[in-house]
Amino acid sequence: MKISQAGLDLIKEFEGLRLDAYQDSVGVWTIGYGSTYWPDGRKVKKGDKLASEAEAEQLLRDTVKTYEAGVNRVVKVHITQNQFDALVSFAFNLGVGALEKSTLVKKLNKIDIIPVANEFSRWTKAGGKEMEGLRRRRAAERELFLK
Repeated sequence: MKISQAGLDLIKEFEGLRLDAYQDSVGVWTIGYGSTYWPDGRKVKKGDKLASEAEAEQLLRDTVKTYEAGVNRVVKVHITQNQFDALVSFAFNLGVGALEKSTLVKKLNKIDIIPVANEFSRWTKAGGKEMEGLRRRRAAERELFLK
C-alpha cells in the first residue's frame, strides 16, 4: 500500500513546516515536514535549506516511502487505507523499528481473519433448506472477503 493524501496531511499537521534545518526536541537535525534524511541518504545537517513548500512536500513524499515499506513489511494482515496511513504516521514519528517491536503491531498481526471468513458458509439455507445458489454465493463472498 501507499500513503494517501489524508495520511500525508496528518503527518504535515503534526510535524509543521520548516524550510531551514532545525534540531528537533531530541537534537536530531530535521527539515521540511519532519524529514531527517535527504532522498540520497545523507542526513539533514545544520545550514540545510529548502526553497519552497512544494520542495518540502516532495521531500516528505520521498521520505515517507521508507515508512510505507516498513509498514508493508511488518503488518501481516489486511488493513484499510486509514489504518495504513495511521501506521505510516506512527512509523514516521517513532521509526519502523519501534513500530515493529510495538505491542500495537503484535496485536494487529494476531488477528486471524480466516475464522471470520468461514462464517459465510453458515448462511446457506432458505426456509430451513440448504440452497446450492446460496452455497455458491457465500463461497464467492468468502473469497472476495479474503482478497
